[in-house]
Amino acid sequence: MFISFVEALRKGGIPASLKEHLLLLEALDAEVIERTPEQFYYLARSVFVHDETKLDRFDRVFGEVFKGLIAPEDENPALPEEWLRLVAEKYLTPEEMAQIKSLGSWDEIMETLKKRLEEQEGRHQGGSKWIGTGGTSPFGHGGYNPEGVRIGGPGKHGRAIKVWEKREFQDLDDRREIGTRAIKVALRRLRRFAREGAADELDIEGTIDGTARRGWLDVRMRPERHNAVKLLLFLDIGGSMDGHVKLVEELFSACRTEFKHLEHYYFHNCIYEGVWKENRRRWTERTNTWDILHKYGADHKLVIVGDASMSPYEVTQPGGSIEHMNEESGATWLRRLTGTYASAAWINPTPEAYWGHSASTALIRQLMDERMYGLTLEGLEQATRALSRKK
Repeated sequence: MFISFVEALRKGGIPASLKEHLLLLEALDAEVIERTPEQFYYLARSVFVHDETKLDRFDRVFGEVFKGLIAPEDENPALPEEWLRLVAEKYLTPEEMAQIKSLGSWDEIMETLKKRLEEQEGRHQGGSKWIGTGGTSPFGHGGYNPEGVRIGGPGKHGRAIKVWEKREFQDLDDRREIGTRAIKVALRRLRRFAREGAADELDIEGTIDGTARRGWLDVRMRPERHNAVKLLLFLDIGGSMDGHVKLVEELFSACRTEFKHLEHYYFHNCIYEGVWKENRRRWTERTNTWDILHKYGADHKLVIVGDASMSPYEVTQPGGSIEHMNEESGATWLRRLTGTYASAAWINPTPEAYWGHSASTALIRQLMDERMYGLTLEGLEQATRALSRKK
């Protein structure tokens, strides 16, 4: 019974074992649940899913295998208000999107927004000029424009050059251990050991050599070996990086284990004048980037992790940050960082095949002197080789 369900779970990426299958049958035989589809769903989920990241996979497989088993309670359910609102948003074909022109440069877009704020008196929807929802206006949300300012609402096409809303990010989990072993192995190439401090470890080879040369027991000591690599890690968080959280957490966890001297900071999209340690306090407890440049010596290895996917203005323009008015461009700060730390690398979790589709990725690769590597085992090995080279 339910063998086909177990096979479907395995094909869907959930490691369902024979033991778990028998446990499910035993629970059903013991009648631990009521005989309803909903109760069976929760029982099966508790048996087969041991990692919350696989809940979505389980739901998809369960829905495919038992499709039609659960009938809707209401024959004519009311459509949610959110569905109706989305239907009202303007749908554009790719050809229609190609015909819509940008307002122009960064300065022109921001100046036009200022005028719209002064002139607009009410709510608008579906237009091409005013701040509103749907339509093709460069200001608002829910529509389409090649370049604009998203004001409220969720992102849709990833075209916004600035976002006007409060956004909350979560810290990365540095304790994640699943899948980190291979990453640790790749990072170990970077570790450099040095002997520092007081002599507190027996030097066996030195003792044997000294005893042989002198003719009596010549006990020699030496300082204990320590991992001497100092790593300065910057992690992009939020927005397009949300889809890479699990992979970046595994990298972060591996770095925590492998490097004794590790300092980490968060940023969003590009590094500017301030970064932060905790995402829930990112607006109240920021660290000045100049302070980091002065605090950590040039012997640190600089590693920046991010998908480099953003509006090009965020890299090239003062005020180009999607969330605040930065006085200096992201390119200026990247040049300062790479100028201070000769050993530097940008780790990109986006597959390398897609890098060419992003103008901002090309800009950052150029600023990093082509030292951008994929977040794969091969990419990490290339990055650690580059970081290990003597400058």
